[in-house]
This record gives sequence, structure tokens and C-alpha cells, in this order.
Amino acid sequence: MTQHRSIHLFRKGLRLHDNPSLVGVLESSACVYPVFILDRGFMEGAMRIGVLRWRFILQSLEDLHNRLQALGSRLYVVQGPCLGVLRCLVAQWGVTQLSLDTEVEPHYLQQDQEIQALARELGLTLRTAVAHTLYDVRRIVRANGGQPPLTYKKFLKVLSGLGEPSQPARDITPEDFQRCCPPLEEEGRCGVPSLEEEGRCGVPSLEEEGRCGVPSLEEEGRCGVPSLEEEGRCGVPSLEEEGRYRVPSLEELGMHTEHQVLWPGGETQALQRLHTHMESQGWVANFSRPRTIPNSLLPSTTGLSPYLALGCLSARTLYHRLSKIYAQSKNHSLPPGSLQGQTLWREFFYTIASATPNFSLMEGNPICLQIDWDERKDLLHKWTMGQTGFPWIDAIMTQLRQEGWIHHLARHAVACFLTRGDLWINWEEGLKVFEDELLDADYSINAGNWMWLSASAFYHQLPRIFCPVRFGRRTDPTGEYLRKYLPVLKNFPSKYIYEPWKAPEEVQLQAGCVIGKDYPLPVVNHQEASQKNLEMMKRVHNQQESTARLTRDDPMKMRLKRNDTVEDEDGTPPTKQRRPTREQRATPGPEPDTDDDSRDTE
Repeated sequence: MTQHRSIHLFRKGLRLHDNPSLVGVLESSACVYPVFILDRGFMEGAMRIGVLRWRFILQSLEDLHNRLQALGSRLYVVQGPCLGVLRCLVAQWGVTQLSLDTEVEPHYLQQDQEIQALARELGLTLRTAVAHTLYDVRRIVRANGGQPPLTYKKFLKVLSGLGEPSQPARDITPEDFQRCCPPLEEEGRCGVPSLEEEGRCGVPSLEEEGRCGVPSLEEEGRCGVPSLEEEGRCGVPSLEEEGRYRVPSLEELGMHTEHQVLWPGGETQALQRLHTHMESQGWVANFSRPRTIPNSLLPSTTGLSPYLALGCLSARTLYHRLSKIYAQSKNHSLPPGSLQGQTLWREFFYTIASATPNFSLMEGNPICLQIDWDERKDLLHKWTMGQTGFPWIDAIMTQLRQEGWIHHLARHAVACFLTRGDLWINWEEGLKVFEDELLDADYSINAGNWMWLSASAFYHQLPRIFCPVRFGRRTDPTGEYLRKYLPVLKNFPSKYIYEPWKAPEEVQLQAGCVIGKDYPLPVVNHQEASQKNLEMMKRVHNQQESTARLTRDDPMKMRLKRNDTVEDEDGTPPTKQRRPTREQRATPGPEPDTDDDSRDTE
């Protein structure tokens, strides 16, 4: 077998467990360089990334570096444009093979094509594997006749013919890297300037250097990197090398935050959280997503979503760990509400996003209703900053900005409020804010859920609108969640804390918060706005019936309520408790317990 000098390129998938492309390159190489290219132009061009998520990414890279060091290797972090950096490192290290995970988002697909072209140009062997999803989503599309299944029921039917997801890849051991450890650089530098030399961590751009600052093979003969034969050992990187390829700090990227770290990034944290939850086998077996609490002061779900989004945790590992627990349980929750069912919702959106043009946009998106949303920048700003005058909505948005995470039902509430419920603002604006703020922001899941909750696709029970007062009060009647995230309201009696504008003046003065002065009045009348928006949404669905039908499981069963009035979602209908119909029980909304979901609940 050819013994390559190889680069394994991390993009997402910042982990060592279930990493089939890394396993494959270790088994076929004499020398492996684990590399992460911090290409800010690409990363921030593909999706918005706020400071909390940047901190999470950097923590995850540091954790990956530490885990590689424990196996006798290290992570080489280089800043710069991906293709330019790769071209330099291939020449610098004499690389003959490149490995990476394939991804499904359009920006990664474009990058994949560019990397394939570079590999052909440089004569590199290219090794790829599917690791971020349960299945190769292209296989799902092929099994559905070349089109993505656009309803969850159809999706599950297609999966039933494909069998279970493949098992996770084998564990990586120190012995793997003992065979494949890169040699020490003898030259003190390898064509990549240090922080002291360049004032940053990375390679010069093509514009700066004209040729990436790396001498050609003809100029240097071997790019300053000794061969294994010349070094004869695979030692620990020097201090100089350590500084040159280290993970930059948040401050070095020009960012700063004082918000507490509640979700430390990295594979180590991901596996610890997974282990903790899997120990509670009864909780896992009986988990039902609708029964979790949106405004508990501690997460009532697994909290694994940030780790799944960045690939610090393998979805296949989670899926098969759940299968083992279910196999030992006589009775356990079933999809779609079960934990395993939620991983399939994640796969559902990845599959559709992989084969739907402009999936994160309204215009040019063939499955999305075209709606004439209002352009109210003032209301959008108030929603974003938690200044709508509805404490339940504002507390959620405050938690989002401070922590980078909110419960999936809290996401339902603020998404519905922004779009079809109250403000009638384009779901794309909400998507941008979630991209900025969420640790678990994910192109496919974020867009799918925003279309769902805005009733632009997937969701068709139009009268079901989240009440910005009663829904939160149902699970937290004393308002402890509100008091934590909106301390300006902390002294209000429980009777008024969800509707402080109804408190008598003396109560407001006693609480030290005058509504309209210290805390805003409601930006809309919920009952009037939601009823008006319902009428507009009904017209849109009727006028664009052919588009609406694409993502509807059974058009004949989805009927508006006879009175065509808003049914405020507070956990129970406004008049009497009804047992959910079979269709309602079988048609939940998207998202895995990756918590990035926007769906209704009984």
C-alpha cells in the first residue's frame, strides 16, 4: 500500500470519535498533519457568526488540539484563504494525499469542488467520507427518485428501505499516530510567519505575497521540512512550532465578550454530556420532546445541539447509543418525539437543504411561500434586543444574547411572534439573528425551522399561534425565568409579571419599574395583530396552494378550524382541553434535540 504524506483537513467534525476519513488517512499514510484552516472570509461569508459562537469554535479547536496531543500528534491551525493555504502546505510538507469530510450545505459543496480541482491540479489523492449526517443524503435523494422527500412521513418511508445508519468508525489510538506522526521542522519555520513576524496567525494572502510566502520546491528543494529519514524521529513540536500553529484567542480575532461560558466547546464536553444523559436510561427511554419545559432555569433537554452542529459529537454515535438503550427497555418513547426521532428530523432538513436551491431564502426557494412581509426595522430591532414589551418574548431574546442557547419551545415562541403571530416580519430576518447568536446555528436546520414556524413551508395549522403571555406562564407561573433575564421586572408580583402594563400605577411604583418609562409598553395588541395576520396567511396559502401542498403530508386532512379564529397556543385551547388527533400526534415540528427547532406542541 502507498504510504502517503497526508493532510487531514478538519472543517466541521471537530472530533476524533467516529471520524472515518481520519481513520482512513491514518491507515494509508506514513505521515499525517491534522489541519484546521481558519478562513474567516469563507466562514463568515457562508453564515453569520457572533462572538459567542466564535468563542465556542475556538474552544472546540483547543480541545481537539489537546486530544490530538494526548495521542502524540497536534492540530495545525492556520489562518488564510483555504485554497491558498492548502497549496502552500502541500508544497511545504511534500503532501501526496488530502482527506476531509463531505458536507451538504451549498457553501461547502462549492468549496468541495474547488478542493477537488486543486487536488487534480497538484496530483493529490483525495479521500472523503460522510460523517456529519446519519446517512449520505445523496443516497436518500436517489432512493426518492432524484428528489428530496419533502414531508417527514415520506422521508421515513424512504429511510425504511435503506436500513439503519452505518455504525460509527473505530476509535483512533496512540498507535495510529505513532506510525504517522509528522517530523519536527528543522528550519525553525516552514514558510508560515509567526505572530511576531506577521502580527497574526497564518499565511500571507495571495495578494500580499503573490505566491503565499512559501518557497517553491525548486527554490528550496524540500520546503524546509525534513523527511522522516532525515529526522529519524517524531518528537514533540518545538515551542516555535507550537506558537506558529496554535489556536488564536478571541481577542486576536478582534472580539471580546464578558458573558459567562455555560457551554464550553469541544469533543470532551460533548462526550461528557452524552455520557451523563445516557446514564439516566429511564429519562432517555421516556423522553418526549413536548413535555420539556421552555423556561426552566436549567436546560430540560440534552443540550447537545451545539456539539452536534459543529461536529464535536457524532450523530451516528448518539443514534446508536440510543438504540442500545431502547433495546433494553420494554417501553420507550417513539419517533418523532423521542430522542432518536429528533435525530431523524435533523436528517430530514439536511436532506431537503442539500437538494433545494436557495433553501435559506424566500425568493428563489421552490418550496417556500412568497409572502409580502412588512419591513419594520424598528420592530425588528426591538424584537432582537428584547424590547417588545412582552416579558416572555424579551426574556427569551435576552437569554439568547447572553448565553447563545434557548429551549426549542422558546424558539417557537419568538419565531412565531416575529413572523405570522404578531409582527409580520420576514423569517429571513429572524434566521440572521439566530445565526448571529446561537451556538448551535446550522444552515439546514435553522432555515427549515424558520420556514416551519412562519408557516412558509412544512407547517399548515394556521390558527395555532403562540400566545406571548399564557404560554410562558403555564410552565413558570411565578415568573422566575423572567426575573432572572429581565431584572427590571424582578419586583413585580407574579400576578402581573407576564403583563406588567396591566399593573396599577402604585404596584409599578412599588416594583421600581414604571411601564413605558423603565420597561416598554407592548409594541402590538396581540389579539388584534394575530387575528389580522391569520387572515393574511390564509389568503397566501389559498393563493399559493400548489406550493403549500409540496410540504404537506395530507392536504385532505389539513383544514382550518371552522370559526377561522386564532387559537392561542398556551398548552391548552382557549375553551376546553382536547385530546390531540392522530394526525396532530404524528405531525410534530422539526428538529432534533439539537434544540434548533420550531414546532408546535400539545
